[in-house]
Amino acid sequence: MNKEITFYINNMAYTINVDDTMEEHLTKYLELGKNNDTKDLLAAYIRITQEYTKFKGDVEQISDKLARF
Repeated sequence: MNKEITFYINNMAYTINVDDTMEEHLTKYLELGKNNDTKDLLAAYIRITQEYTKFKGDVEQISDKLARF
């Protein structure tokens, strides 16, 4: 089910449409209902990028192992 969530970045509201899973991921590092500053947004982006990079590396390792069979 899609719903709208609003983030406040530097006292400006940004509303987006997301499903429940996406909301969970987006609110992991940014708080709803609180004014976040640009530093918070950048820190959240870096954390998510680190998670993605680790996940991608893990998938590549598994793919390499499976290719040997």
